[in-house]
Amino acid sequence: MGMSMADDQMVKVLVVDDSAVMRKLISGILDRDAGIEVVATAIDGDFALNKIDQIKPDVITMDIDMPRMDGITALRHIVARCSIPVVMLSSLTATGAAMTMQALELGAVDFVCKPRSVADITNVGEELILKVKGAARLKRGIRRFAPSLGARDYGDHKKALEDTGSNKIVAIGASSGGPYALRSFLPQIPHGFDAGIVVVQHMPESFTTMLAHWLDEICEIRVKEATNGEKVTAGGALIAPAGYHMSIKKRITGAEVILERGNPVNGHMPSVDVLFRSVAKEYGSDAIGVIMTGMGNDGSVAIGEIKEAGGKAIAQDEKSCAVYGMPRLAVERGYVNNVVSLSGMAEYLVVEVGVRNEIERGRNAEARF
Repeated sequence: MGMSMADDQMVKVLVVDDSAVMRKLISGILDRDAGIEVVATAIDGDFALNKIDQIKPDVITMDIDMPRMDGITALRHIVARCSIPVVMLSSLTATGAAMTMQALELGAVDFVCKPRSVADITNVGEELILKVKGAARLKRGIRRFAPSLGARDYGDHKKALEDTGSNKIVAIGASSGGPYALRSFLPQIPHGFDAGIVVVQHMPESFTTMLAHWLDEICEIRVKEATNGEKVTAGGALIAPAGYHMSIKKRITGAEVILERGNPVNGHMPSVDVLFRSVAKEYGSDAIGVIMTGMGNDGSVAIGEIKEAGGKAIAQDEKSCAVYGMPRLAVERGYVNNVVSLSGMAEYLVVEVGVRNEIERGRNAEARF
């Protein structure tokens, strides 16, 4: 019998989908892995909720769009009453992307896009198995996020620092489990953070747009999807759009983003390696590379170039990773300066980078008069 990454026991899964074809397909994919057992299926959220106490699954896969009780409603109930990790199954549409971000905000730990054709099943199957096992790993340490406050009232103050350049940059690469990880620590980065942040998160097209909007709503720093030629500025984070490689180039007017279509690198576009390599070249010792949860090897070589150039190379620790693939390879190859937990990531970066206090001093001065 195979062992799970969660607690050395079989990972028991409840599959929830209104389509009989999809229930059979997903169950078949998961049951092929020796460490996973599909213990039950349900045709909608209501049936799923009635089965949870009886079968006590370790992980739930949940379709978003279902009649009677949809996946979002069911997820709200699951998060409120138990800590069973949920992996959402989404359609590859803008609406699907928006609903997926809502599910992640409510507490889903990850998502997989449904296969569009028979040819997609193998790739999706491998991803689903890894994400289900990753969800089981996260079960004990799963966080219930406080409800986001929506749009901030300090939008103008966000812009005040974002319009200024920075000599420092933080480059982040993530894959499976990345949206959950970004949601965990980016909101802890304070307004006035004295570096630009650039992020490659492996996601389908349209999903990176929604990811950027979602993170901007819940972060003190400005977060947006990058555009070609956009300036890298302090106190702002730029997300690479799906389908484009993102690199950084320093010019007289400041550092800017270069977006290019091309061939996938390490199976991905955008590629973490492409971003890290450009950051090492352009920023040298003023760069910090952060390689986070994800399967595969993207970023695990180029982060060594950041270290070699005199910058800091950081890996997320194994315990807090949903999938300890990319960081593990970087650590094993000796390309990393420090291994940092997800809960300590924001504090580590703030200590390394610093925070500009001009605006805060101005506010304090005004308050005295």
